[in-house]
Amino acid sequence: MPVGWRWAPAWVLAFVALWPAPGYAEAVMVLGALAAIVRLLLVRFRDGSRLLSGPAWALTSVLFCSYWLPELLSAVDAIDQPRAIGEAIVDLRYLPFLWLAAAAVADASSRRTTLGGLAIIVAAWTVDALVQALAGTSPLFWGIDTLKQAISGHGMCPVAETARVDRLSGVLGPCNLKLGVVMASLSPFALHVAARRFGSAGWMVAAAAIGLVVLLAGARAAWLTFGLALVLSGWQLLGWKRLLGVFAFGAIALGVLTATSPQVRDRVQRTAHALAANPEGVDVALSGRTQIWGAAMCMAGRHPVNGVGARGFREAFPDCDPAPGEAPAWGDGPALHAHQIVLEILSETGFLGLLCWLAGAALAWRAWRYAGDAAREHARPAMLALVVTVFPFNTHLAFYSTFWGGLTLLLAALYAGSLLGRDSGARHQA
Repeated sequence: MPVGWRWAPAWVLAFVALWPAPGYAEAVMVLGALAAIVRLLLVRFRDGSRLLSGPAWALTSVLFCSYWLPELLSAVDAIDQPRAIGEAIVDLRYLPFLWLAAAAVADASSRRTTLGGLAIIVAAWTVDALVQALAGTSPLFWGIDTLKQAISGHGMCPVAETARVDRLSGVLGPCNLKLGVVMASLSPFALHVAARRFGSAGWMVAAAAIGLVVLLAGARAAWLTFGLALVLSGWQLLGWKRLLGVFAFGAIALGVLTATSPQVRDRVQRTAHALAANPEGVDVALSGRTQIWGAAMCMAGRHPVNGVGARGFREAFPDCDPAPGEAPAWGDGPALHAHQIVLEILSETGFLGLLCWLAGAALAWRAWRYAGDAAREHARPAMLALVVTVFPFNTHLAFYSTFWGGLTLLLAALYAGSLLGRDSGARHQA
C-alpha cells in the first residue's frame, strides 16, 4: 500500500469502534471520505492502481451505485421529496469512504490489520456484554456515558430509555438496542480469526461466547443471522456432525435461558405463537410485522416504479395501514420502515430499486465465481458477514438508515477490496 494510504485500516477500525457514539462514528466516516478525496486529488488519482486493483475500484463503485441509485430514482416523485433528495445527496459521502474501506483490505498486511482489528472489537464487545449479563452494567458503556456526562453534563441516554430496557444492551447502550444484530453481522470476522489462531476449539469458544450474547440481546432476527453465520463458517472447519453438536449445545443453552431469563422466555413464547393456526398468532409472533408488511405491499402496489421515496415509509404508512383502527403491537405512531429488506426496497424505491440491488448482487456473485481460490479465502469473512446481513428470509433494520446502511456498505467494501485486492490472484475474464 502507498505510504499515504497506510492509515486506511486505522480509519475503518475507528469508525466501527465508535458505533456506540453514532455522532462521532459519522464524523470519522465523513472525515475519512474527505481525506480519501483530498489524497486522490493531490496525486491526481495516480495512486489509484497502487491503492486498489482496477476490478476492485469497479466492484466497490458498482456496489455503492446499486445502493445509491435507487435513492436517487425514488426522489423524483417521493412523498417527502425534500427529505428523499437530501438523503440521496448526503449519501454520496459513502463512495469515497468505501474506496478507503476497500483499500484497508487490499493487501496482506492491511487485511491482517483490519480483519484482526474487527475481531478484537467483537471480542471486546462480547466480554463487555457478558460482564453486563453477570453484573448488570456494561463497563464500556459506563465509561462512555461517564465521559459524556463530564463533557456535556448529560448522559448518552435519557433516564426513561434506560428504565425500560428489557434485553442485554452492551456497549451500544440502552437507547440503541442493536447489540444482537450488530454482533451477529460482525461474528464471521471473530470466528475466522479464532479458527485461524486456535483451530476448531477456538472457533467453538468464540461461537459459544458470541452466541450467548446474541441470545441475551433478545433480537430474534439476530438469532437467525448468527445461526446462518455458524453454518456458513463452521461446516468446512468442523464437518456436519460436530456442527450439529454445536447447534445441539445452542439449543440446550436456549432452553436454560428460557427457564432462567424472563426476557428470553418472553421471546421464545412469542415465537411459539407462530405455530397457532390463525393470523393473530402469527402476528403476535412477529411483533406486529404482518401489519407493517401489509402496508409495505400496499405502497409497492401504489408506487410500483420507484416507490414512495427512501425513508418515506413513515409518511406513507397511515394511508396504507391495513388495520388503522387497531393499536399496533409496537406502540404509538406509524411504522418507520418495512423491517424486511425486499419489502423495504420495493416500498421505498420500487421495482427500479429492486433491479439495481439485484444487479449489484449478481455482479458481486460473478466476482466471487471468477476469483481464484486465494482471493476467495481472503474475502471469506467479509463475504459471510455481508451474506448473513442481507439474507432475505429474515427481518431487518432499515437499510436506508444511517447506521445500518453504513454497516452494510462497509461490509460490501471489505468484500470487494479483499476479493479483488492486489494480491488476490483473481482469474481474468476476457
